[in-house]
Amino acid sequence: MILDSRLRGNDVIGSDFDVALCLLLLCVLSTVWYINSMSKKVIKVNDLTKIFDGVTAVDLVSFEIAEGEIVGLLGPNGAGKTTILQMLLGTLIPTSGQIEILGLLLTRYHEEILRQVNFSSSYVSMPNSLTVVENLMVFARLYGIRQPQKRIRELLHIFEIEPLQKKLAGTLSTGQLTRLCLAKALLNEPKVLFLDEPTASLDPDIADKTRRLLKKIRLDSQVTILYTSHNMREMEEMCDRILFLNKGRIIAEGTPKELIDLFGKENLEEVFLKVAREEG
Repeated sequence: MILDSRLRGNDVIGSDFDVALCLLLLCVLSTVWYINSMSKKVIKVNDLTKIFDGVTAVDLVSFEIAEGEIVGLLGPNGAGKTTILQMLLGTLIPTSGQIEILGLLLTRYHEEILRQVNFSSSYVSMPNSLTVVENLMVFARLYGIRQPQKRIRELLHIFEIEPLQKKLAGTLSTGQLTRLCLAKALLNEPKVLFLDEPTASLDPDIADKTRRLLKKIRLDSQVTILYTSHNMREMEEMCDRILFLNKGRIIAEGTPKELIDLFGKENLEEVFLKVAREEG
């Protein structure tokens, strides 16, 4: 009996050891996977410049974003954030510089890139004369989505706009329209997602659900996200790194904590106010 008891005790110890070993192995494998994924650069921008009528809006901006990374563009109004997004989407032609997305030059492979990219902004409207479902169906066909009805139903449910599906887009509130634009942005399950203040007009509950969803999508699908927001708490929560722009140039970059430490402040909002007011 004593021997049996000892053996059972050893079995328990062995079992605990096996569990601990498995957890350690999973941790190591996860770290290796993360390092490998971070080494794959999905967006490469080199010396990007845009000049409007003699005014330099973006001045020799260079940066890289890795697969599965969420990077924030932060800066005061007029810093160049929207101009950079427009050039990355190909809706604005750079004065000079080079953009590479998913290993392809944007100037040469624009259509191929856009099939794997999507965009959402709180300031972009949808065709007012189409219903919510009709809008999503139009974009689903443009992207060549297989089983578009199924995908649309999923997104209507995710963003809690199922009751709005037969409403005209022109009758939606600002927050409802924002959710429709976010649903549109996820239709093609993009590899790269450009988000311009995606939660600006959402109530706190939907905004929180949207952030949670974006984090889950990043983990599940390794989507690369370029993110802008004037909500500093949101930027701290969402972003792996932040590119801080001012007057068309990147003046600092790093994790939210690194930027806070660099400027000697308590939080990202204090950093933003310091830069904006000094330049004002």
